[in-house]
Amino acid sequence: MDEFRVPTRDAADEFTEKRSRFLTHIWRTETEADATARIKQMREEFWDATHNVYAYQLRSGGVMRYSDDGEPQGTAGMPVLDVLRKEQLFDVTVVVTRYFGGIQLGGGGLVRAYSHAAKLGVDAAGVSIKRVWRSLDVPCPYHLFDRIRQEVAACGGIVDGTDYGAEILLHVLVPDGQTQALLARLVDASSGRIEAAVTGAQYRAFPID
Repeated sequence: MDEFRVPTRDAADEFTEKRSRFLTHIWRTETEADATARIKQMREEFWDATHNVYAYQLRSGGVMRYSDDGEPQGTAGMPVLDVLRKEQLFDVTVVVTRYFGGIQLGGGGLVRAYSHAAKLGVDAAGVSIKRVWRSLDVPCPYHLFDRIRQEVAACGGIVDGTDYGAEILLHVLVPDGQTQALLARLVDASSGRIEAAVTGAQYRAFPID
């Protein structure tokens, strides 16, 4: 299965540039129907705005769409889409709503403003990687707890849960291609005392920031 970056959460942010107010909303959207529904929602909610600019990028089919919504061509929707491309984000929709403040920004100013608005949205949403993860149960003596967590992190893994008893049982997720490397590091770190068990696989997204 593919590995790709997606927004961690739905989010919103805003800023003001020369009295124009820019409101950004971002969502994870896996289909074009999801994307167009979000755009329609913003147009209805902010019906009195000067512009509701949007861009979305979907993994399935490589779909990319954008709209300047009345702004000069190339100054709004494309800069938003360019941010999504630069961040390598997929299954994502961004709508930037503008309330004109009476001062013209010019073509370059609009490009900078819409790019900034999109980046604010991406930063507010956070980024996750969607990939195949292997699930491992890792029994761990208490005195090795910090060391084992470091070994998991070194392989790009995540401690997804812990059970406490006579020793700690860590529920670990590790990128599919790093499973054997992690197993070897656990053996080395524990002088052969830790025998982790691979319990399955999951295809899901986890935050990287």
